[in-house]
Parts: sequence; structure tokens; C-alpha cells
Amino acid sequence: MKKLGDLMMILDLHRQGVKIAAIARQVGIDRKTVRKYIGRGIEVPTYGPRQPRERLLDPHMGYLRARLEAYPGLSAQRLARELGERGYTGGYSTVRDVVRTLRPAGGGKPYAVRFETPAGEQAQVDFAQFRVRFADAPDRVQIVWLFSMVLGFSRLIWGRFVMRQTMPSVLACHRAAFEAIGGVPREILYDRMKTAVIGEDEDGRVVYNRTLGEFAKHYGYLPKACRAYRPETKGKVERPFRYIREDFFLGGAFRDLHDLNAQFDRWLSTVANPRLHASTGRVVNEAFAEERPALQPLPLVPFGAVLKLERRISHEGMVSVGGNYYSVPDATRRRVVEVHSLADEIRIFEDDRLIARHPLLEGRRQRSLLDGHRRHQRRNDDLPLPHGFTGQQVARRSLDIYAAIGQQLAGARA
Repeated sequence: MKKLGDLMMILDLHRQGVKIAAIARQVGIDRKTVRKYIGRGIEVPTYGPRQPRERLLDPHMGYLRARLEAYPGLSAQRLARELGERGYTGGYSTVRDVVRTLRPAGGGKPYAVRFETPAGEQAQVDFAQFRVRFADAPDRVQIVWLFSMVLGFSRLIWGRFVMRQTMPSVLACHRAAFEAIGGVPREILYDRMKTAVIGEDEDGRVVYNRTLGEFAKHYGYLPKACRAYRPETKGKVERPFRYIREDFFLGGAFRDLHDLNAQFDRWLSTVANPRLHASTGRVVNEAFAEERPALQPLPLVPFGAVLKLERRISHEGMVSVGGNYYSVPDATRRRVVEVHSLADEIRIFEDDRLIARHPLLEGRRQRSLLDGHRRHQRRNDDLPLPHGFTGQQVARRSLDIYAAIGQQLAGARA
């Protein structure tokens, strides 16, 4: 339908004697339409409602309604696959848009409900993998793991990058986190990582790592494993990983693991924990000031030995623990010693006697050689001569003496 102004122009041009073809070109419509408007005169043309065209999905609407009434949680992708098997040749977006209008109220995946905990009640722990190229080793990309602990009430973040997810590393991170926040929450929620959860028993109950259980008992908290395939149950610790990656890690330059952790500590204290948290609407540090008195006190004595291992001493006088090497004294008699791997150090025993204590090494193929473990002995010809000693002089003898000695020896043999 043309506007009234266009209709008036057509009639005016026609009264001026302009040909129909010229009017059609000037107005931009077909010549038949020009003749129709001229024949009608000033009457504004009217049109009836346009008949809707049948869509490719229309023959399948009954099937969609029946499926969604029976199973409201069916995804649009699955329904599109089923329709394709029934002859539907249209696109997925059409099915998706129609499913949105047909799905019953409350159908599909429910929205996550945010679960808040009282002050001091819960912390969440997890690991995330990062790939980094350290300035001290620019020729290779290394994998490091970020241990993160987030307090449920205040959302305070504590974290540390480590080279491996070993039990000593896990417990050392826990201990450092407790000391940093000045207390212990009443429970800690874990993902089903191997250092925390071994599996389930015949009754479906979670079986925790025995060492972690002893550690938790020592510090007085209850370990809890999140439900399998339900990562949203520990979203307070998983969501910050993306925040850490985007706001701190990406684009950063780090000399080594120590420098990475030093920069991360500064970022936590100046950026992450002083921020206004989007979910709680509170400044994290201010909420933590309220939560800290509710934490349980630290035990008087740190957690003791973690793992007891037997290790054979190499020909270089080193024992291998966790891919790193630790020295024993030269005076060690046994070839096999007992090693206690603690949260932050390695202790080596010979016949129940402590012979070496080393700080726990990060990474792999690192060496720790303690002072006094090697008594470097020099060969005799390397020893310095006494002061004033110039060596012995060899006496000169006549050759006749050697000839006489030879004759005596010859006579003795005869």
C-alpha cells in the first residue's frame, strides 16, 4: 500500500499528461499498480490481512508440545535432533525460539541458589591449572597449579602457586592459609581431587584420604566433598579463578615461581581483598574483619609427619623424594634410609636417628646439598708440601758400582 502523498503524486502527474511508464519510474512502482491507482481515483486502497505462510516447524508443533509436557527439562538441541529424525529440515534457532515459548513454567534446568554460610563456618578449596613461561626459563612453558582457599562468609581469597598437587604441597598450603587468616573454619569443602577423596564405599559414603583426615582432625575442621558433577556447589572458589586469570595472571611477567607468588600476594592485598564484592555487596576485607573472630584458634603444635618412605642412597649420596634430590652425610653407613616427608621439610633417618633436615623443594630435579655433608679428601700428590720442604736429593754413583752388583747377582744364580 502506497502512502497518501504518493497516491496524490500519481494522480497529479496523470492530470499533467505524463505517461504511465514515466509515472511508474518516478514513483518506483509497477505500471499495473499506477493504472490501478488512477482507476480508483482519490480513494485510498485497502488490503486484507496477509495469510501467514506455513513454517517448516508447523507440522511438528504437536510433537514438541507433547514432549515438553511429558519432559519439561528436554533441551532444545535434543528436540532439534529428534525433529531431524522425523523429517524436519529447518534450522536449530527456530526450534530453540519455539521451545522457549512452549516450555512449561519451572521446566528445564533450575537456576542456582546461592548458599550463604555464617561467619567462620566454611571455606572452599580447589586447584586450577595455569601455563606460564618464566623469565628464568624462557625456552619452555611450564604448568603450575594455583591452590585457592576462599572463606564462604567474607569471600576472602588466599592462594599460592605450586609446581605439583602432591600431599605435602596440599598440606603446606593449608597450613600457610590458616596461619595467614589467623584461624581455622569449621568445615572445608573440597572438589573430588585425589589428595582429598579416594572414592566411595559400598554404601556410597565418601572415603577421604587418610593423611588429609589426620590433618583435618589435628586442626579441628570437618572435610566435606562436593557432590559429583555439581561444580556449582563450590562456586565461591571456582568463580574467582576466572577473576584471578583475567585480572592478575594474563599479560603478567614472572621471573620464577617465587616471583609469581610474591606478585600474587601483592595483588591479593591491594586489589582482590579490598574490592567491593559483587555478590555480597560488601568490601571483602571489612567482611573478613567480622568473620575472623568466629574462626577456630590454631593448634599450639603444627601438624607432624605426613609420609614415611624408604629410599636408597645414590652413589652421589643423595635420596630422591618427589622428583627432587636431598643429600645425606658422608658418614651414613646404610644404603637404605627412612624419609619423613612433612608439609614443609624433608627429614632423613638412619636407624631411627635423624641425620638430615632439608627444606621442601618445589618443582622437579632440584638438589639440596647441606653444608658438612661432603668431606672432600685430596689425593697425596695434591697435598701441599710442608713449609721449607724442597724434596730429597738423589746421590750420584759411579757406573762401576752397578757393574759389580750385576756380577755378584750372576755368580749367585750360577
